[in-house]
Amino acid sequence: MPVLTAHALLLDMDGTLVNSDAVVERIWRRWADAHGLDGDEVMKVVHGRQGHASMAVLLPDRPMRLNLEDNARMLAAETADLDGVVPVPGAPGFLASLRGVPHALVTSADVPLSTARMAAAGLELPEVCVTAESVGASKPDPEGFLKGAAELGVDPARCVVFEDSGAGIEAGRAAGMRVVGVGPRAAAHGPDAVVRDLREVRVEATGAGEAGVRIRIG
Repeated sequence: MPVLTAHALLLDMDGTLVNSDAVVERIWRRWADAHGLDGDEVMKVVHGRQGHASMAVLLPDRPMRLNLEDNARMLAAETADLDGVVPVPGAPGFLASLRGVPHALVTSADVPLSTARMAAAGLELPEVCVTAESVGASKPDPEGFLKGAAELGVDPARCVVFEDSGAGIEAGRAAGMRVVGVGPRAAAHGPDAVVRDLREVRVEATGAGEAGVRIRIG
């Protein structure tokens, strides 16, 4: 059973704490159809990134102004569509085990979307949240994770990231952090450890006089 030690945990939302795949599929496949793109190819890109960043990859010659306008509409549509949004198995217990442990949400969603999805999944938002409004660059840029570590006052090297997507795993590693991959998308992107879901993670206090926690995987 692999064991990681950490002073803080940085948590992605979609695919890691919240299963929103049904909504993401509905919204992005409609967008793909509207732009004459293959829906399966689009779905390979969109997980983990902010919407406008995904659009820039998929339509590289399109003006960013149009991507930003489209992204605002997409975020509103995703916030209004909560059908099928559920917690990732083990997420409620996992978050409960983090009480007293420095941790932050680091998501490509904005505040309205992250608030709506966490509530729909019955999950409490961490006190520290780094959202789309908080950063200038989308994952796979490490800015969000570095900002989360800074807000918690923890050295990035002492942080462990929980992520499901290639863009998110790349961002965590670029931030100098170890990464636990969650779910079926994660294994192909080289995280330090992989779990099927959060039922395979246990967070335990370290011994008396020691800071941080042990994270048992498996």
